[in-house]
Amino acid sequence: MTTSIHTNTSAMIALQNLNRTNDQLASTQSRVNTGLKVQGAKDNAAVWAVAQGQRADRGSLEAVTTSLNRATSIADVSLAAGSQISDILVELKQKATAAADPSATTAMRTSYDDEYQSLLKSIQSFAENATFDGSNILDGGATTALNFLASADASETISLDRQNLTVAGLSLTGTSLTSAANASTALTAVNAAIATSSARLAELGSQSKQIERHTTYVGKLSDALEAGIGNLVDADMAKESARLTALQVQQQLGVQALSIANQSPQIILSLFKG
Repeated sequence: MTTSIHTNTSAMIALQNLNRTNDQLASTQSRVNTGLKVQGAKDNAAVWAVAQGQRADRGSLEAVTTSLNRATSIADVSLAAGSQISDILVELKQKATAAADPSATTAMRTSYDDEYQSLLKSIQSFAENATFDGSNILDGGATTALNFLASADASETISLDRQNLTVAGLSLTGTSLTSAANASTALTAVNAAIATSSARLAELGSQSKQIERHTTYVGKLSDALEAGIGNLVDADMAKESARLTALQVQQQLGVQALSIANQSPQIILSLFKG
């Protein structure tokens, strides 16, 4: 190797190695700081693109979960109101049966009818007020089902059918207990209303359970996607810690090597001493 004061090959090699170590150290420190081994397309274009796609899907699943949670809330409010309406129908049957008693007096039937009409008003009120976020499936205001997101690409939906539990929807409009004949007619109507409300609440309960199961599935799918994204881009902090320590040592040794290489031209001076 030529000894020159213009070109210090050893110093250039030492500087190259030190720069490479510094670059690796900066990359490792970035991974330690962010916890990510792939922070952008520059780090690994293919992995980053896959991870971005999975992040988009997970974001869509969050929207699906929000939609399903809204469906669950509507169903819960409706089931609560429906349960109360079902209980009131049992009371209506009791009043109608009592009023249909041939021995009942006009005063008794009038009293029963007052209670009967009051209970009908309660049914109507419960059905009309079973509203969540502006949606009511018990008031008979519409016939089309409510559809909610069920998949990340919005190609699938899950339905919540409307169940009319108003007085009219249960065919109790105009019934009364003012006479034995009316009471008998009302009793028949109430029995039919009990069967109708039970069937509609059973259907609503089944759909609510379906929504609950789908919400659980979407939650698990979202967790799986998050874990998959982590496998792609998350840094192994144990390995990064070990690598950081090793690179710090290499950096110190590189600085020392460069210092030694920079001192080599001093040897030339000894050649010219008398």
